[in-house]
Amino acid sequence: MASGVGASRRVGFGNVLAAFIVLSWCACNPEGPAIEARPQTITFGAAPPLAVGNSATVTATASSGLPVRYSSTTPTICSVDAITGLVTDLIVGTCVIAANQSGNTTYAPAPQATQSLSVVFNPSQTVTFSATPTLSLGGTAIVTATASSGLAVNYSSTTPKVCLVDSSTGQVTDLTEGTCIIAADQTGNVDYSAAPQTTLSITISPASGVSVPDAPTGVTATLGRTPDTVSISIGATNSGSSPITSYTVTSIPAGIIATDSASPIIVTCPSTCAGYAFSVTAANALGDSAPSAQADVITSYDVVESFFEPDTQPRNSIFAGSFTFNFTTGTVSDLHGILSESMTGDQVAYPNDDMTWLSLNNQLSSESDSTNAGLLVTTFLLPTTDTLWTGTGGNGWDPGTGDGIYCGFPGANPGNAYARIFVNTADPTAPLAQSQIDQLAYADCTPGGMMGATCMTGTTVAGYGTIGTMSGYPTSQTITRK
Repeated sequence: MASGVGASRRVGFGNVLAAFIVLSWCACNPEGPAIEARPQTITFGAAPPLAVGNSATVTATASSGLPVRYSSTTPTICSVDAITGLVTDLIVGTCVIAANQSGNTTYAPAPQATQSLSVVFNPSQTVTFSATPTLSLGGTAIVTATASSGLAVNYSSTTPKVCLVDSSTGQVTDLTEGTCIIAADQTGNVDYSAAPQTTLSITISPASGVSVPDAPTGVTATLGRTPDTVSISIGATNSGSSPITSYTVTSIPAGIIATDSASPIIVTCPSTCAGYAFSVTAANALGDSAPSAQADVITSYDVVESFFEPDTQPRNSIFAGSFTFNFTTGTVSDLHGILSESMTGDQVAYPNDDMTWLSLNNQLSSESDSTNAGLLVTTFLLPTTDTLWTGTGGNGWDPGTGDGIYCGFPGANPGNAYARIFVNTADPTAPLAQSQIDQLAYADCTPGGMMGATCMTGTTVAGYGTIGTMSGYPTSQTITRK
């Protein structure tokens, strides 16, 4: 009997100990035990045809009925909208689209499904002119034509006794009254056949009385080949029926003046053109026009940044994108691009990888970094900054915060991601110092970047007080002019 009581006590103690272990595990494990883990699968619909110059939509459904997210595993060939499945081709080749469903409290994550689309050669292309400019005798104007292929067009005048045109810029100069006919051609390449020639007719009106020119219109300014030069282009100028003799470019604030007889005009700044805008006046025999509207200096760039990932070698986390920089205001706009998920794909390094790539198209933050003389600009997967856990404070996304856990934990994960770049406002293409590299960061809380409740991140201790959740950290960033 005593033996039975002792055994009963031992069993009771064992039950208590087991319960204590379970409770302790639940308290220490932020995920908690899974409620259910029903299996689910993803099925693609029929692959749509896809030709160079076109787009198509893929459709995948999860057996659970939960929404799927799309990504391109061949980003050099095609990109895809993560939500809608709209595929945009880039070059001829095989486009591979992946579909993922991360599950919920009822369903386990689905195995990734992929669909291959053959991006085929589309030999046809067309050329289209934009609006017809107004042109009076003695004036100039710019015509613009675009090819459906995206290839550059070439301009020519079929009425050379009436007007002439610059073959690359489309600037038209009239010679006499009458009908000026401008032709636009695109000769094709290995992917496209030549486009049918397209023409535009411009009526050159007679002089209505001689006067000073009107203010030039359509003035644009882009950075030159060095940070201390700017190229000024003039859209059109009504000459006042007396030939334009010169154009004068004036900076805002004042201090820079340049004069030339034709557009584009190259202007040299004292050391840098940052902070300057420009206006143009035209002159004829009677005098000067009023100044044109102010033109900010706006230039486009490509950017590639890399984060070393020791646990997924040879694959690293890569952000490849582009942005527009306004040198006049010192601001960045339209930062967008793609972020690789280094836990996906085969053991092949970028750029020949087959990793899953996320489309980050929502620039939601731009902050001044006065210490490093630049801007920290961040673009997101979703149109919200909610990315990381706020249980320890923070705003839900700042690099190095949230313990790397997804925003909203332990509730539903919004599945956001972001990449942060550094832009040197004096010269975006300048190589970065280590202190500037330390400010780069990324976070990936989508299914392909998750380890339980933890997101993949990349930061440095010097920049944000912590290294990435898988020990990832930024190593380089390169910005090049488009």
